[in-house]
Amino acid sequence: MAGFDSELSARYARQVVFPELGIEGQRRLLAGRVLVVGVGGLGSWVAEFLARAGVGFLRLVDDDRVELVNLHRQALYLESDAEAGAPKALAAKERLARINRQAVVDAVVTRLGPSNMAALAEGIDLVVDGTDNFATRYAINDYSIKMGIPWIFAGVIRAEAQVMTILPGQSACLRCLLETPPPPCEDPNCRTSGILGPAVPAIAAIQAIEAIKVLSGGTGQVCPYLLKMDFWANSVQRVAAQARPDCPCCGLHDYEFLEP
Repeated sequence: MAGFDSELSARYARQVVFPELGIEGQRRLLAGRVLVVGVGGLGSWVAEFLARAGVGFLRLVDDDRVELVNLHRQALYLESDAEAGAPKALAAKERLARINRQAVVDAVVTRLGPSNMAALAEGIDLVVDGTDNFATRYAINDYSIKMGIPWIFAGVIRAEAQVMTILPGQSACLRCLLETPPPPCEDPNCRTSGILGPAVPAIAAIQAIEAIKVLSGGTGQVCPYLLKMDFWANSVQRVAAQARPDCPCCGLHDYEFLEP
């Protein structure tokens, strides 16, 4: 590791000896800038994984506060955070600073939407989906395709999960698979459907690995499928995701979900 800072060499020693990453890949991670939208179940885990991996800048966006009901699946937070009703973005920033003081973490207590998407994504290399609703995901998808910024979609409900990496100009986008968001009454959530805690970090780990591939220059190794898993039924599906020329977003460039 000649020429690599001694503290960095010690911290990431087990990672840089992985030949597909190496020192150059680690340097790219250190220069990487990621927007994590939502730091609840998925987002809190992904933020921690990426901070530990050495991603240099994380912007955490969430307007929610820590509650006791979160703690079975959101390991970044403590009972004291729930008792204080701490904003998730601020509590996550404080915890991540104690995990890796070299990572720059910007916490923004707000809800991402069409009006602030551009400001929150400024200077970002990758967007990670930690949201719990399709309206926000479609805004992310439109902006990412419009600006050429990769993003990683994921969702978990009950013991079921799905995840897909979206590379503008190279892969299908979210609207290639699902042209319009499901109606709110058909969009399941943890409150009404439940969620198995360990299913969350399982999918967040896949998101983090895909993020590391993208940030380190390994986009050729990105998973080309929509992965669907049911951890209770022990099933895994790989769904082919082909870009559609008639897709309203990546095919026809109609970015309607960025309209206020």
